[in-house]
Amino acid sequence: MERADSSALARSRLAILSAHLEACLKSSSFGSVIQPSCVSAQSGIQPPGDLKGSLTIVDDRTAKKYQVQVSSHGTVKATDLKKITTGNNDKGLKLYDPGYLNTAPVRSSICYIDGDAGILRYRGYPIEELAESSSFLEVAYLLMYGNLPSESQLADWEFAVSQHSAVPQGILDIIQAMPHDAHPMGVLVSAMSALSVFHPDANPALRGQDLYQSKQVRDKQIARVLGKAPTIAAAAYLRMAGRPPVLPSSSFSYSENFLYMLDSLSNRSYKPNPRLARVLDILFILHAEHEMNCSTAAARHLSSSGVDVYTALAGAVGALYGPLHGGANEAVLKMLSEIGTIENIPEFIEGVKNRKRKMSGFGHRVYKNYDPRAKVIKKLAEEVFSIVGRDPLIEVAVALEKAALSDEYFIKRKLYPNVDFYSGLIYRAMGFPTEFFPVLFAIPRMAGYLAHWRESLDDPDTKIMRPQQVYTGEWLRHFMPVKERMMSAEADRLGQVSISNATRRRLAGSGM
Repeated sequence: MERADSSALARSRLAILSAHLEACLKSSSFGSVIQPSCVSAQSGIQPPGDLKGSLTIVDDRTAKKYQVQVSSHGTVKATDLKKITTGNNDKGLKLYDPGYLNTAPVRSSICYIDGDAGILRYRGYPIEELAESSSFLEVAYLLMYGNLPSESQLADWEFAVSQHSAVPQGILDIIQAMPHDAHPMGVLVSAMSALSVFHPDANPALRGQDLYQSKQVRDKQIARVLGKAPTIAAAAYLRMAGRPPVLPSSSFSYSENFLYMLDSLSNRSYKPNPRLARVLDILFILHAEHEMNCSTAAARHLSSSGVDVYTALAGAVGALYGPLHGGANEAVLKMLSEIGTIENIPEFIEGVKNRKRKMSGFGHRVYKNYDPRAKVIKKLAEEVFSIVGRDPLIEVAVALEKAALSDEYFIKRKLYPNVDFYSGLIYRAMGFPTEFFPVLFAIPRMAGYLAHWRESLDDPDTKIMRPQQVYTGEWLRHFMPVKERMMSAEADRLGQVSISNATRRRLAGSGM
């Protein structure tokens, strides 16, 4: 009987959500907007095959030969290089790799990127196909569990996430207590971290190291994070406007519910524009996962210590906060505003080539081709402008892209538009302030963080992360009493710290 009730409830939820999705598709031309140029679905690019073998290394310092095994994926174990030593106090060869440009600390089956070909796939699915046909929660399920859900699995999944969308009142109180000018990303970091206090049942430090060996416990945290992230983000947004948080609604899809919390003013009959909700859902899909980027690596690094998932994800959001990571689309808007008109583009291009100006939104650490996400977002921009009005900066953006892609300077350096180039224009057109842009990045990226967190728990090779370093400091010194020490001209010293006005008043009153 209980199972029958559960199935009926699941079917009811599926009917509601299907109706919303159907309305979105009827009122929009996304099928024709996104389908062309599906680069990530290229069948001509084949996997590299079995790369297993060995590497023979000759150390010219000692004339010794070493054989290092190469895995079927074309990797060597960094620890195998420790046996290459000159003897004496030499502890063996280390890999010096600033920024981890060619170091793979994990094996993952979640996301594949070919930066040279401009390919991005989630679990083998081209990103363009998912953006065209899927919903964000469908994609989140795919990232988490390896396959797209069946009809009943999708209904159960959407219902579980919806059931965990409410946020403890204490978290909302913390958000409301933040300074009036607090950055919403700082609010999100603080709230995510505080969830670990409000959910001690999910804390391995309190419950034991084997807590996350339970699939039930893991899945509950996944549903909690995905459900609560939009609610926390909406509360942070509303606090900026001096408005109280709005409770989530179970009658809407994931993206619709987010817009409902932002705009309903607690009017329970308010319904978000389904086309804008679909645009947001596609943007969420495009931002859901991107392999071992800075913030995902931070999530993996923190979770390797066995810390609770909320603290690990708070650290990841903290990494995303950085302007070199999650805040790049704001820099694009500033650049386009400074250019102002199409006529100023040639002068700007020359300034970039002379290194007097900086081109934001072009180039990527991974992609040496057109970012496949940028192609989808460029087409989404037109859809948004048809609803809310055309942003004049789009003309500048399109003309700038055309000018750059026809210039030998940018072609030679393989500088193409990335995901940030058009996304900021869409967010601004939808009425979001620039400081909220990275939050819109963080909400969907929770799915990627959680997928990597879950994968790391099952990986037998997972160890607490403890990178090596190359020590370049003094070899040995002995302690000297403070009175015998001389000031070194080369030593770093504390900068001048200005005193506060209150301190000046106190000093003035003391007669000093």
